[in-house]
Amino acid sequence: MNSRELLENIPYKLLSGELPEKIEHITMDSRDAVPGSLFVCIEGYTVDGHDFAEQATKCGATLILSEKPVEVEGSAVLIVEDTVRALGQLASKFYKYPSKDIQMIGVTGTNGKTSVAGMLHSMLMKLGEKSALTGTIGFNLNGEMHPSANTTSDALTTQKMIAKAKEAGCSHMTMEVSSHGLVLGRLAGVEFNTAIFTNLTHDHLDFHGTMEEYGHAKGLLFAQLGQDLSERKRAVLNADDPWSEQFKKMTSHPIFTYGVEKQAQFRADEISMDQSGTSFRLTCPEGEFQVSMKLLGHFNVSNALAAITALYAEGFRLDNILEALAAIDPVEGRMQKVSIDAPVTVYVDYAHTPDAIEKALAAVSGFKKNKIIFLVGTGGNRDKTKRPDMAKKASVADYVVLTTDDPRDEAYDSILKDLEIGMAHPNYACIGDREEAVKHAIQQSEPGDIIILAGKGHEDYQIIGTTKFPHSDKEIAKQEALTKYS
Repeated sequence: MNSRELLENIPYKLLSGELPEKIEHITMDSRDAVPGSLFVCIEGYTVDGHDFAEQATKCGATLILSEKPVEVEGSAVLIVEDTVRALGQLASKFYKYPSKDIQMIGVTGTNGKTSVAGMLHSMLMKLGEKSALTGTIGFNLNGEMHPSANTTSDALTTQKMIAKAKEAGCSHMTMEVSSHGLVLGRLAGVEFNTAIFTNLTHDHLDFHGTMEEYGHAKGLLFAQLGQDLSERKRAVLNADDPWSEQFKKMTSHPIFTYGVEKQAQFRADEISMDQSGTSFRLTCPEGEFQVSMKLLGHFNVSNALAAITALYAEGFRLDNILEALAAIDPVEGRMQKVSIDAPVTVYVDYAHTPDAIEKALAAVSGFKKNKIIFLVGTGGNRDKTKRPDMAKKASVADYVVLTTDDPRDEAYDSILKDLEIGMAHPNYACIGDREEAVKHAIQQSEPGDIIILAGKGHEDYQIIGTTKFPHSDKEIAKQEALTKYS
């Protein structure tokens, strides 16, 4: 692509060298640079791309995009204010604005992003659409899964994924949108058609500082819908969460609301559930409908409402939407029942906030026969302020196992002490090693018990130090239950 055309709307200062005529490739990894590459210097948490500009040049990069002066030979150097945001705009243009050709759905919120995004993807497939999904679990392209490192990928990877979805003929792509991704500019250049808000609860204050800043970050998704009312775009907001009132002010596009507790365009009541799933009455502009789904918990009623509302807003027929919802399976690692040949019921769940823990326990309390055993872990070197409240919410269970999630470089004792502050009863154990903690939870069980292993969900690894080690709550629980009950 012609370099001047590529850079047309990017404010920059030419620091040194001459612009190459063409750019054949864009990268932010110096090892990936080839002749004709544009290398974008990104300052990360552990590595600064500016330190690798010279290496990228030696590999063939002919243009360096930087936030500060770098000395290289053989490449032109451009200075921009924000390389992450510039990268999103450049990558979008380089890949021919792929998000303009797909219905892009963005889902943001503290809890429920993965569930709502997963529901939408599965329901779209049931509705006969070609669909792509990207988020915590990975990149799913028409049913083929690829892993991802972050909830919201870097700006370049995001545009590549959208381009792949477009090339594969997808009509829709659903993205989990994290507050980090919005603030850091990873979604620059993405044209969203539908923006969905699930809820806002205590999390990530180590990054945002205050709930006000956290809420503002989430609202950026709705601002990103733009102000051009000739474009068919819409916002889908949770009427039960007071932050929705703030987000209404951040867009001029049509607003659709859903809720369980407050009045909304799409509202659920008469909720009932058992171990096979959940049913509820839906009241909406089309009338009243009885809805059944395989998913468990009041929180999944709210998640289902978000998906129903979004698809209705996209123009799908309501009867087809409800048929699709009834047919889909639970999202992996979200109150997912583990297939175990034992007289206990085990669920794995991604719950890692106080609110999510409370909702996971509420989901099973209605059909409790004996004890509820709850394992709760939290990550090292992350938001410590939520830890006591996580344990407090877990105290609703009859027996609690306090452990780690991804301890990283933080000592087990430090994490466990923070959790232990919140315990409301003495029926608990502190076990830093997560594998041993899962085994302990199973060993403490008796026939008829319900065990919830919270924090890791679908993940098949654990980060200790800076290394990823294989770890699956689900597989450890299966093996330990087999040992105990065989």
